[in-house]
Amino acid sequence: MKKNNLISGIVIIGLIIAASIWYGRNNGLLPVAAGDEALLYDDLFNTILAIAFGFFLIIEGVLIYSIVKFRRREGDETDGETIHENLKLEIVWTAIPTVIVMWVAIYSFDVYTAMQGTQGTEGMAHGGMTHTIAHHERGGMPKATLASANTDGVLMAGTLPIGGDDVVAINVSAMQFAWIFNYPNEIATAELHVPVGKKVRLNMSAVDVLHAFWVPQLRIKQDVIPGRETFLEFTPRVVGEYPVVCAELCGSYHGGMRTTMVIDTPEDYQTWLAEQQEVAANDPEAIVATRNVSEMNDQEFLSGKMAQLGVDHLHMQHK
Repeated sequence: MKKNNLISGIVIIGLIIAASIWYGRNNGLLPVAAGDEALLYDDLFNTILAIAFGFFLIIEGVLIYSIVKFRRREGDETDGETIHENLKLEIVWTAIPTVIVMWVAIYSFDVYTAMQGTQGTEGMAHGGMTHTIAHHERGGMPKATLASANTDGVLMAGTLPIGGDDVVAINVSAMQFAWIFNYPNEIATAELHVPVGKKVRLNMSAVDVLHAFWVPQLRIKQDVIPGRETFLEFTPRVVGEYPVVCAELCGSYHGGMRTTMVIDTPEDYQTWLAEQQEVAANDPEAIVATRNVSEMNDQEFLSGKMAQLGVDHLHMQHK
């Protein structure tokens, strides 16, 4: 009898483990993973979900079994059996969750560290020189692009310590209630374009209040803070269009502070850059010249960008 119970227990545990693993891998709760960092997050999420689903099956299974097995029979008016503590059982059901929680904490920290990458690094020595982010700030808004970026908007290898790969560097400005993306050669757009397979570095600052840059398909979010530049790095992998959402309550029109991130093929990205450069060249009035920045107030500094992007000037009135 004991042998049969042991075999039954092993079979049940095996089925629970199999069901948990299957559900963890096939839950369908997350949107498409559009970047390398999203895959790290998804592995962590699916692992935690599989563990939680396993415990759910065990607890609910024991509960249903107990309801059926130990229900009061008709005509049975006796008291229930007196059960005292079981030290071994208490140690087991305390030790197992403790080990699991500690393991998940370490795993989560590893994923967090990997997803952070080199955020917060402003420059590095390379080839006898120090490459840094060159920007002019007005109200926390970075004016110029990276000094060492080439005309394609790709930061040359070695400028940032990210393993030697080229980096697409983009300055991002957040304001009530719009995003502005600044590329080299005075290209400014209200829609974020990035090439697939390239490391992307966003150098972000806020003009007015606290915002947060969030793309659910990348599984990453970064606060955008007035008076302080923050950074976000990711490697896009799936061509497509994805929503960019402000995830921090920033005012009365916070819910409308949305735009689109387009992950292009390298060819389409270069074509798009050329088109935007032509727009900028044909409409110089919409571009804020660097040489005049020091003479402008905040409204004048942003007016050219806002006009080029087609953003309603009312946005500026909510500062």
